Amino acid sequence: MNRIFHARIAVGQYLFLALIGILTLFLLWDMHAILAAICMVWLTISIEKLIHTTYTLTPDGKLILFFGRFSRSKVILLKDILSVERASSMRVGKFAVMRYVLVKHGTKEKCAVLLPVKEEEFIRLLEERIAAEV
Repeated sequence: MNRIFHARIAVGQYLFLALIGILTLFLLWDMHAILAAICMVWLTISIEKLIHTTYTLTPDGKLILFFGRFSRSKVILLKDILSVERASSMRVGKFAVMRYVLVKHGTKEKCAVLLPVKEEEFIRLLEERIAAEV
């Protein structure tokens, strides 16, 4: 059975949406219709991508990273995953600006940064499925 994990939205992503929204309103107010329309399309694509990002673990040994309808999905074979670890960006004391799951995979050690809502469950299930693959 497929196990689907939804992505959480980080604070920086909310700030980005607010910035583009404010820019769009300013461009509409200042009567720059073409630039405002471009910003509206950009805002729509960004919101769609944030809402529909999912990480799917399949029973046939794949991790499917789906980034919305306007982006291409990425498939990672569980046998190619080298490590799964919790990581964080810049720390201030014991607080981190952003926490994420770092998945290293492939022969060239590519990295995928994932933001699942249920981080602990995602890591536990991913490690169990990787161990079952071996």
